[in-house]
Amino acid sequence: MTGLHNLKPDRVVKAFERAGWVIEGQKGSHVKLSKEGNCNILSIPVHKGKPVKKGLLLNQIKRLV
Repeated sequence: MTGLHNLKPDRVVKAFERAGWVIEGQKGSHVKLSKEGNCNILSIPVHKGKPVKKGLLLNQIKRLV
């Protein structure tokens, strides 16, 4: 998984949107995503100038399985 580093938060959110997730809102610097038929809510941090770390992204994906 060498391709999961220095991911821009906007690109991460767009990737989840392409996978069928919908932005439910934003509270502070975190975007909340939900998907019909899935009871999980994803929270992606959108801190200006900071990438989404690989461990956080992998943890979010594992929660979906």
